Amino acid sequence: MKSFPWLTMFVVLPISAGSLIFFLPHRGNKVIRWYTIFICIVELLLMTYTFSYYFELDDPLTQLIEDYKWIHFFYFYWRLGIDGLSLGPILLTGFITTLAILAARPVNRDSRLFHFLMLAMYSGQIGLFSSQDLLLFFIMWELELIPVYLLVAMWGGKKRLYSATKFILYTAGSSVFLLMGALGIALYGTKEPTFNFETLANQSYPMALEIIFYIGFLIAFAVKSPIIPLHTWLPDTHGEAHYSTCMLLAGILLKMGAYGLVRINMELLPHAHSIFSPWLIIVGAIQIIYAALTSLGQRNLKKRIAYSSVSHMGFIIIGICSLSEMGLNGVILQIISHGFIGAALFFLAGTSYDRIRLLYLDEMGGMAAPMPKIFTLFSILSLASLALPGMSGFFAELIVFFGIITDQKYLLMPKILITFILVVGIVLTPIYLLSMLRQMFYGYKLFNAQNSYFFDSGPRELFVSIAILLPVIGIGIYPDCVFSLSVDKVEAILFPFFYR
Repeated sequence: MKSFPWLTMFVVLPISAGSLIFFLPHRGNKVIRWYTIFICIVELLLMTYTFSYYFELDDPLTQLIEDYKWIHFFYFYWRLGIDGLSLGPILLTGFITTLAILAARPVNRDSRLFHFLMLAMYSGQIGLFSSQDLLLFFIMWELELIPVYLLVAMWGGKKRLYSATKFILYTAGSSVFLLMGALGIALYGTKEPTFNFETLANQSYPMALEIIFYIGFLIAFAVKSPIIPLHTWLPDTHGEAHYSTCMLLAGILLKMGAYGLVRINMELLPHAHSIFSPWLIIVGAIQIIYAALTSLGQRNLKKRIAYSSVSHMGFIIIGICSLSEMGLNGVILQIISHGFIGAALFFLAGTSYDRIRLLYLDEMGGMAAPMPKIFTLFSILSLASLALPGMSGFFAELIVFFGIITDQKYLLMPKILITFILVVGIVLTPIYLLSMLRQMFYGYKLFNAQNSYFFDSGPRELFVSIAILLPVIGIGIYPDCVFSLSVDKVEAILFPFFYR
């Protein structure tokens, strides 16, 4: 069974099963929804079974490899495989996508297309995290763009077309750099072009050329992560998107940029990465402070949570550039942790909007009394976001801290300065999150308003919120469940930085 093409099945199953949705009755909204959820659950169970039986945790090499020639005259291969770096994001994708589809309220407008696009995104995300070929990586990267554009443009808020257009311009524009970098690396210095990650990781380049390739890939991943100043599409897209789309954007899409930085910039271009790392650490530190302060000034609830995502991505950038085992393990934990917490906060923001039809914080107030369950869940997950001990975010940020402090590459004074900036960022995080909770749930505005009876959280909302909260607490109590996946792979990634 180990030779069975498991990964190909995981990539192809959602989009091929999703295409059958168009044969279901147009008005069968419940049928379409439960069919889509069934596909997601089957895929998640199959992935869990395959990885638990056929993936060896102590092996840093790529496993479950599939290598088929796809287009003969173009050296284009269908190459898939997973390792400790991609296993966590793949399982996160399965989990968050299943809950995002369950979270979507019955979609009245073109339900078939909505659910097909969600499954198409699922395929693209699994394909990206498991691809071992640079051109296949690019194709999966592009496969994300059209579903997200349509999901925002068709099921978004009042400014949905503006936000969707801004998203596609930023992300499609940055993809040009990814394609140019991929073609440049593949065509350089070999008799026949190769896009194979394994071959490219052992290839060396002239320093000037490696820096050019690095900048190209960095622009592509900086837009998706996002890294300032290429982040402005994110708050607009989150502000207008349907909350199930926001769950996928915050939970998985942003993590694709961080994954690309590690998989391509770190693994394929280590010399250039060691040159750019100090500068990117400065950018990451500025991003944490800037996004936290900007978040505090946002009136729109979803934009405030979006800027908090940008701030948390600063920790990931610092961890990637710390060039230490602790820092990089912290990055992988932060990718998983923020995937859960970001998705949960957007889901709860959406359920609140469904009830009170308000998005601006200064119009809210007094929601705690009529909606105690939503208040409790929102409070717990906001505390998880501000890295409360016992939650997954605490260990992720703490280990990134230790990664930068214990790193031998940097001098003492820069380390003290960066640590001070990180501490300021950690102090600002509770300010904007607790201020958000105060404006939403305390006071008397809605409590005194006419028609002030609101439904509290129903079984669907409770199930989705608790399903996300349990792994957040689980990882917070026992983070080794994530480290056991990545620790050997992290050593292998960092090997060229110290022994080349």
